[in-house]
Formats: sequence, structure tokens, C-alpha cells
Amino acid sequence: MTAVNYRIKIEPEKFYHIWNRGNNRENLFYTAANYEYFLRLYDQFLDPVAETYAFCLLPNHFHLLIRTKPVLVSPTVLVSPTGETNKKSNPVSLAFQRFFTAYSQAINIQERRTGSLFQKPFKRLEVTSARQLANLVHYIHTNPQKHGIIDDFRHYPWSSYERVLRDRPSKLKKEEVLQWFNDKTNYVNYHSRSIDLDKIKEIMIE
Repeated sequence: MTAVNYRIKIEPEKFYHIWNRGNNRENLFYTAANYEYFLRLYDQFLDPVAETYAFCLLPNHFHLLIRTKPVLVSPTVLVSPTGETNKKSNPVSLAFQRFFTAYSQAINIQERRTGSLFQKPFKRLEVTSARQLANLVHYIHTNPQKHGIIDDFRHYPWSSYERVLRDRPSKLKKEEVLQWFNDKTNYVNYHSRSIDLDKIKEIMIE
């Protein structure tokens, strides 16, 4: 069996399934405030370079479905702490690196720990088929139930499942997500089905 390359180059205007977990399978989140802080930092560092279609944060790992923006250049992520600009670095990878560093520093202080919080490198796979998108959203949203964290994934607070259904404005690309399912009713009904893993086996990460 051919080994899967989880370190593919991240390119503009492409969909990616992003996954990472705690180093040595340690927890990434300890309190509700940790999840909230993670999402705030994610918005700060990743919004300049990527659009988010789905996410799920679990105690020791997370899943994202993103689409990189057309021009992968952003001064907010390319400027180093010393004030220098690194134009050779991939902006998305650099944004994730700085995002992970900022979050790790906070958790290390909170938990009185040292060393890497996240496994390196973070894994990513390109989503190349339109038919995979809806199935991957379904897979990401049902992850908490799959891992036995909650009995019904619909009630899990740290995924985008319920947020897609909200009418309030959001940076989450929920209108596009609903289009993949045709409408809200089909979105809800689709999530009540069993997942057809054969349709997304090429882009599954665990």
C-alpha cells in the first residue's frame, strides 16, 4: 500500500482537509474557555489566508475543511516577530505555525507544562472532488459521536454543524456549505444518515 503524503504543498484556491492533534496524544483543550480562545486565534491568524467551511474541535485533536484564498500573501502573517518579511514561506503554513505557537504558549502557561503542544507537522489532504465535500462535512461534524465524546453530535458545541444553520452573519462559509446539500432541510437529513466512508477514504485523516 502506498504511503499517504500528509505534507503536500498548500496552493491557492484549493480545498484542504486539515488535521492535527496534541503531541503524544495529549489534550489540546481543558476548559470551554480554551475552545473559545482557539477559535479566536484561528480567526486572527487563518482568516487572512483561508476560508473555513467546516470545523470540529475535540479534546485532543481537530478537523478543518478550508479553501485557500486566491492570493496567498498577507502582511499580517508574513511579518516575523523581528519585523522582517519572509516572502519565501507559504503563507498558510506560516499562519498555522504562528497560530499553533500562540495557542501553545497560553496552554503551557495554564497547565504549567513545557514543550510542544501540537504534533508536527500538521496533516493536510487536498479535496479534489465536488462529491467529497458534503461527505467530508458530514464526517467532520459527526466526529464527536464517533469517538464517544457525546451521544448526539448535533448537540456538540465545538463544531460548525449548528452554526451552519444559524441565520446570523458569520465568516464561516455556510451559504456555500448549504448549497452542497441543496438547502437546510437536506443538510439536516443528510447528517442523519450513516457515513459512506468509501466516498471519502482518500481524504480521511485520523
